[in-house]
Amino acid sequence: MKTNMGSIDKVVRLVLAVVFIVLFFTHIVEGMWGYVLLGLAAIFAATSFISFCPLYWPFGISTAKKEK
Repeated sequence: MKTNMGSIDKVVRLVLAVVFIVLFFTHIVEGMWGYVLLGLAAIFAATSFISFCPLYWPFGISTAKKEK
């Protein structure tokens, strides 16, 4: 699995994951939408840690720096 995420992309996803988790646990977003945000937070965090976004792959998108 080749990485396709750059540093900025990973940081943005981690920040969004933290925001979504805070929104859920402070009960600002509740019910079904709270669980949707929690799921997105898990996906964003996981893709940040493995540096691979499965949605980028079929389209050939990469935010990672090119190797010389």
